[in-house]
Amino acid sequence: VKVYVKVLRNSPFLICMDVAHSREDLIDPEYSWTGPDGSSLAGQKYAKLTAMGALMVVDFKESMSGAYTCTFSHRILETTTMQETEVVETYKFMVYAYREADHTYQVFARFTTQKCKLEANGHFFGELRTTLNNVISDLTCHIVESSYKCHRIQTPAQGLLHELFVNFQVSPYGAGWEEACPQTPHDCEDVTNARAQEAGVRIGRFFSEQAYAPKLKLQTSPATRLVENSFSLTRIDNCRPGFGRNNVTHKTCASCCVVCEPGTYSPNDDVTCQICARPGVKEYGARSC
Repeated sequence: VKVYVKVLRNSPFLICMDVAHSREDLIDPEYSWTGPDGSSLAGQKYAKLTAMGALMVVDFKESMSGAYTCTFSHRILETTTMQETEVVETYKFMVYAYREADHTYQVFARFTTQKCKLEANGHFFGELRTTLNNVISDLTCHIVESSYKCHRIQTPAQGLLHELFVNFQVSPYGAGWEEACPQTPHDCEDVTNARAQEAGVRIGRFFSEQAYAPKLKLQTSPATRLVENSFSLTRIDNCRPGFGRNNVTHKTCASCCVVCEPGTYSPNDDVTCQICARPGVKEYGARSC
């Protein structure tokens, strides 16, 4: 059974029996749990064991990922002969740490301009970037990876046009972002993702206003205005180092960033755990090989 636990949260209770046994009266049940390293979990501070054989792993970290095995024994009593038989069964849970993906947003838009070789184009782009940063600054978000290029566009109806192709990303890691979640660091991606989403909504509203009543227009470049239907906003998901996505191995948590398994690693914010070229990485969540 595969179980996924969010980093620094408690796991659900792992039940040391199947559904059929849970509906029966059991004689002298005994339970014994071992962790991924094969040692007993009895007495471990991070392992909460109940008298009914359930296990909860507290404050789960990526290094705690792996196989949790329970040995369950009970007796069957033959009432006619009073003969006792001990039955021993083993249950294994593969428990994986996961995180939510970190979200950024890729923005693309086109603006008309009079000519490509105009100093006003650079001024316009700088003003656009500053304005958008002001729109989202209270969310601790900011504009990154920003750039623009000017291209000549030949159209059947309007002939030769000049347009600015604008690209940038909306990142939730602007000034003060760490102060947004000091009390709940394990939920920081939830907070930053919510802020990034709100920033995307505001930017979408801004460009929608530009389409109907352009407010951002420089006097030196009166022909600069948003090209109709050119605005797009695309979410980009990234995983933290040591985590990745695999919708084949982890079908029930396909959108999660799951801890990299032994033999794999992730050194950056990519979404894929890479296979080590040489053996040796035995821990979960490796960031190098």
